[in-house]
Amino acid sequence: MTDLRDDVAGVREIWEGWGLPGLFDVHVHFLPPTIQAAVYAVFDAAGPKIGREWPIRYRTSVDERVALLREMGVRRFSALPYAHKPGVATYLNDWASGFKAAVPESLWSATFYPEAGAAAYVEQALGAGVEIFKLHLQVGEFHLDHDLLRPVWGLLEDAGVPIVVHAGSGPVGNEFTGPGSMARVLQRYPRLPLVVAHMGAPECEEFLVLAETHERVCLDTTMVFTDFFGVDYPPALLPRLVDLGDKVLLGSDFPTIPYPYARQLEGLAALGLGDDWLRAVCWENGVRLFGGPEARRHQGS
Repeated sequence: MTDLRDDVAGVREIWEGWGLPGLFDVHVHFLPPTIQAAVYAVFDAAGPKIGREWPIRYRTSVDERVALLREMGVRRFSALPYAHKPGVATYLNDWASGFKAAVPESLWSATFYPEAGAAAYVEQALGAGVEIFKLHLQVGEFHLDHDLLRPVWGLLEDAGVPIVVHAGSGPVGNEFTGPGSMARVLQRYPRLPLVVAHMGAPECEEFLVLAETHERVCLDTTMVFTDFFGVDYPPALLPRLVDLGDKVLLGSDFPTIPYPYARQLEGLAALGLGDDWLRAVCWENGVRLFGGPEARRHQGS
């Protein structure tokens, strides 16, 4: 097993140098063990939706991964289950509810899928206190404007609970990825609180425009500003990221990354957008959107 002590020290040195109390990571995954093993197997096989060798650095138990995030100073983080077919979402949501109860600083996470009954279980999740949802269009193979999702979008627009959506065509696109279906949904539900995973890469500018023109659309930085994801973020867009203010959020894709966690932070620093921007992205924007550690919500509270 990789010795991760240097990983901890490297991460802490960065955020402490920025004068932060820690990190707020909106794009972390925790899944039930059987599904987590299946996801790891897909990455190990470098299958058609992965497109390249993708070794997983943080392949440890749930408890060990939670402990590692705490040691690194990631004060709040998501779990982000995502349904890949009908009939799976409620199982994932039940597991994620238990994870929230055991890890109170985590963002209570859930998912949904275009299927009969989706609106009912999303409404139930909202009533219970879920703080964030996750969808993955490339894996789930659906468009956001699927007819069965119309009542779900109405609920989520009214509730204002963010949904992290992997809609960009990286690392491998298919007929369901790209900005098209997100743009169509936002035409009908313009105040949907969407978080565009991976900055929408490689369709970076198209998704940036959606964040610029819709009040509640944000971007997460997951993997984009590293040397692995295979996308060079267009330099001409960087000033517009500064102008977005509180709408860029730190994401990592922990544990399914092939490099030390600190590399994402180093990539952000290398953009040269200033310490104030880094502090906002890595802590302040997440706290503004979800609340800080003092705002932890326990199941049933």
